[in-house]
Amino acid sequence: MLFAAALAIIFLAAIVRGYSGFGFSILAITALSLIYRPTEIIPSIFLLEIAASIHLLPGLWRDIHWRSLMPLVIGTGIGTPIGLKFLTSIPAAPMQIALGLFVVTVTWLLWKGFALKSMPGNIASTAAGLAAGVANGAFGIGGPPVILFYFASPAGNIVGRATLVTYFLLTDAIGLVFLSRKNLVTTDVLLRTLTFLPALIAGVWFGARSFKNADPVVFRKWVLALLGLLAVISAAKGIYGLSEGQ
Repeated sequence: MLFAAALAIIFLAAIVRGYSGFGFSILAITALSLIYRPTEIIPSIFLLEIAASIHLLPGLWRDIHWRSLMPLVIGTGIGTPIGLKFLTSIPAAPMQIALGLFVVTVTWLLWKGFALKSMPGNIASTAAGLAAGVANGAFGIGGPPVILFYFASPAGNIVGRATLVTYFLLTDAIGLVFLSRKNLVTTDVLLRTLTFLPALIAGVWFGARSFKNADPVVFRKWVLALLGLLAVISAAKGIYGLSEGQ
């Protein structure tokens, strides 16, 4: 019964990933943490994220915005160890709440029509990556700054989604290396990942198929609504952490 529930969670989160290009990790980890221990599920989610990106990448290659992607990745690489230092010196809960409030605020502005008139340059792109790296290192939620970066820019839905998928492929691969160095990628993790893989592929395929027929205005509103939900989840986890004295 619990395994069937886990498969359903993977499938539904994969639909979101295939459609929007993000959201799989936080949705899957938040729900699956009710069934598995974090050390059991987080490495599997990293592997599934990489599989989802590889599955989507061939159809997105021509639309990737490489000029902004590389500074983002570099910034993330710089920011992640800074975030890890925050993790050991500053309680994560208040930072999760702050991130949630920030993302909700910016999401509301984007919903109201705020947008950048031109693509940010290398400095701004690196800064966005730095913010994502700090957030990722501090409490494992680095996506929102980069998602906001693309959906506030004039890149467009297709380019933004394609570049996000590639960004998460690169950063998840880096994260998997760190998990492997801590001996968290075990045989049990690999077997669990393989059992989840069919549900992931089916969900990603269904989500990507839905994106092809999506109205750009509806897609943007759907993504912003999802981003707001992820921000609320982040803030709720922070509030729970405060209540537990973490």
